[in-house]
Amino acid sequence: MPRKTVLLVCYGNICRSPMAQGFLNMILERNDRGEEVKVLSAGLNAVGGTPTAEAIETMRQEGIEISGLISRQLTKKLIEEAGLILTMEKRYKDDILSRHPEAKGKVFTLKEFAGEKGNMDIEDPYGKGMEAYKTCAMEIKLCLANAFKRIVRGVS
Repeated sequence: MPRKTVLLVCYGNICRSPMAQGFLNMILERNDRGEEVKVLSAGLNAVGGTPTAEAIETMRQEGIEISGLISRQLTKKLIEEAGLILTMEKRYKDDILSRHPEAKGKVFTLKEFAGEKGNMDIEDPYGKGMEAYKTCAMEIKLCLANAFKRIVRGVS
């Protein structure tokens, strides 16, 4: 059985989406679903760097290593390969759908997919210090936990 792909998207692919990738991989492994789902991340404006020192440290405190990830630019190929695309902000979802209307039905904000109401954005912690990263990480972790069953089901 081929692996299904979940694509996590933020702006630069150096804070939120790498943290989400680390958390989702951990949740999948803990639930013996790691062989079924491939988790990738990308950014709308990625320039090929590594996650920020704050993102790496925040995730290390969670027992997750993301220092080896390299940011990647969101491409048409990644969008086509993904069975499910989860964005960190509504404007990223809107941007993807305006450029790739064929992705309709598989692009959601993470909060939307987790069943949250109201503000659909996970705030970017970049440049705001460790507390902002910790808050962001906990928000991502909670959303992924709430959306886990839907994520496994929703990847085509």
